[in-house]
Amino acid sequence: MHNPHKGRTGLSRVLFAARYSAEGLAAAWRHESAFRQELVLSAVMLPLALWLGTNWVERCLLAGSVLLVLIVELLNSGIEATVDRVSLDRHELSKRAKDYGSAAVGLALLLCGGIWLAALWQRLAA
Repeated sequence: MHNPHKGRTGLSRVLFAARYSAEGLAAAWRHESAFRQELVLSAVMLPLALWLGTNWVERCLLAGSVLLVLIVELLNSGIEATVDRVSLDRHELSKRAKDYGSAAVGLALLLCGGIWLAALWQRLAA
């Protein structure tokens, strides 16, 4: 089945995709306090990753773990918005979907924290 919303190709598709991405980031900033907090923290942590990492692999792991938290938070927000769009009624499947998204954010935060603690340990113990 042909989707009429998927008709763009080439540079036009790339430009529209970039615009939609920017709109998504702006919406997350406006509506999601957790995303705002994580984004502000990432503005501090990303430059610190350059100092803390001793080579490009370590710097990529540090920065990547921070970006992963933002990515998972955006996906979680998308799940929550979709569930709320379908119905605001309390339902076990809605709760489960939101809990799964929240668990994913929690795991991403644990991974990020573990990577940063290990890097700090290595840097400060030396």
